[in-house]
Amino acid sequence: MSVEPEDPIDETGPPVDVRGLVSRFGDNVVHDGLDLVVPRSQVVGVVGGSGSGKSVLLKTIIGLREPQGGSVKVFGQDIRYARRRVWTAIERRWGVLFQQGALWSNLTVKENVAAPMIEHTTMSKTEIDELADLKIALAGLPAGTGALKPSELSGGMIKRASLARALALDPELLFLDEPTSGLDPISAAAFDNLIGELSRGLRLTVFMITHDLDSLYAITDQVAVIADKKVVAMAPVRELEHFDHPWIQEYFHGPRGRAASGARSLETAGNRG
Repeated sequence: MSVEPEDPIDETGPPVDVRGLVSRFGDNVVHDGLDLVVPRSQVVGVVGGSGSGKSVLLKTIIGLREPQGGSVKVFGQDIRYARRRVWTAIERRWGVLFQQGALWSNLTVKENVAAPMIEHTTMSKTEIDELADLKIALAGLPAGTGALKPSELSGGMIKRASLARALALDPELLFLDEPTSGLDPISAAAFDNLIGELSRGLRLTVFMITHDLDSLYAITDQVAVIADKKVVAMAPVRELEHFDHPWIQEYFHGPRGRAASGARSLETAGNRG
């Protein structure tokens, strides 16, 4: 009896490759021929106006929404046609931090972080407990946080606990949906620094939806701009400042954009000094 070979997982190509994506809700077309390639080991920010379909794009990539056209490949596999065991292999290679954290309220932080390991591995309870503690510490949470329920955490701690869970399976690809929304500027900057350190130290590929200009200037390698139902530009943030698309000009050269750009320039100059 022959054994059907495993579908190959692409170890060298782009972790995310979206081509000609069409997304619609009834007669409302959100994406029309959208292309996006996320390079390996880079932090890619995704921005766009309200209703541009940033979250729809994320949900489509991780399989929570069916595309109406085009292809969505993750690690070389078209997610619409991947068989169950291949889909499981793909899921083990990514982690997701949802905007509101999406922690299970009836579980402790440690139990939340352990859940993906219980579902996807055959490790012993002792090994899972040890790794959960490690991920909690890696996310910058103090000792003892693992025993708390989500309702006992501050907004910043919820973000970090959710990040710990997203890192539970040592993913190569990390999806972040508005990771600094709702945080005060100091907490947001600390979270940006954490993501930057993790992406460099673990060589993570990061797909980050955000409206936070400070985050874009602080940690992204490239920024993809969704407008006119497509990705109209993708480049390092300093290069995007010079694109002549109306939305890009308004976004990066408005008061907040100028402030974020200037603050980053001063920080860079200070580091050089």
